[in-house]
Amino acid sequence: MSAEKKTIENREDINRLVHAFYRRIRKDELLGPIFNSHIANEQWPAHLDKLTDFWETNLLGVPKFKGHPSQKHAAVDRNLGHTIEQVHFGTWLNLWFETIDKLYEGELADKAKESARRMANGQYLAIWHNRPENRKDTKIL
Repeated sequence: MSAEKKTIENREDINRLVHAFYRRIRKDELLGPIFNSHIANEQWPAHLDKLTDFWETNLLGVPKFKGHPSQKHAAVDRNLGHTIEQVHFGTWLNLWFETIDKLYEGELADKAKESARRMANGQYLAIWHNRPENRKDTKIL
């Protein structure tokens, strides 16, 4: 293990990762405008806590997260006139991987990358299936 990086071990580590990552997201040329237009400044602390819950559940198996990410992402896509594309998720993944690599290494860091890769694919498919031109008689979500 390098001198600067450590392994992800607890909620504090996940919180550090989530906060560092979303600082980057909010400044990103492609993603910043989307996130900043859908989450007001005063909503960010609660949103970051919820995301920390999500990743704590995902990485450490602590059952804290409650929510419906697919519904939220589909609503954002609807608000943006159905313009979210794979490039948005690719940028999100690149920033996630870069943030993890800067801060952490080890098994849970690798798990965070693989989980994010699967989630990005799943969220994009959920968005795509919920677009009016792609929906069947019933909603996927």
